[in-house]
Amino acid sequence: MKKIALVYWPRKGSVEKNAKRIVELLGDTNIDMMPLKDLDPEIILNYDNLIFGCSTVGADSWQNAWTGNQWFKFFVRMKDKNTSLHGKDAAIFGLGDQILYPDHFVDEMNTIKKELEYRGARVIGKWPVKGYEHSDSKSQDGDFFIGLALDEQNQGDMSQLRISQWLKELTF
Repeated sequence: MKKIALVYWPRKGSVEKNAKRIVELLGDTNIDMMPLKDLDPEIILNYDNLIFGCSTVGADSWQNAWTGNQWFKFFVRMKDKNTSLHGKDAAIFGLGDQILYPDHFVDEMNTIKKELEYRGARVIGKWPVKGYEHSDSKSQDGDFFIGLALDEQNQGDMSQLRISQWLKELTF
């Protein structure tokens, strides 16, 4: 049975809540849920497939390592250890607020996608943009998001169903 690492950040909020939903919906699959903070990137090399969960933050957080952005720090650790993800499939889910931030809805997924692809991972798990009310997203590619987009503030009642459908589409 293939092993799956579900890496997420931040903790104690909607991202962690939906990470737990994913674990629950995958049932008896061999999946380990890991918060990102202080995670040694080499640990994920022990897994066949990867799922990454994030929330949307501003671009300034990516530009400055001192802001506390854990994703930035994680990818710096990957670079420092020369961690390769060649041969790994990775899926991304992102949380955002499409009403308050319609021009930047789930942008963070795109940054993570670029980092994963740079390190050799194949990013899978596109999700249709139909049914969302955003105006722009760096994570949108045509009629699809590059991963699963969730909005707990405005469409929280749809998250469970969206996750269930998305998991069925993953090629893990």
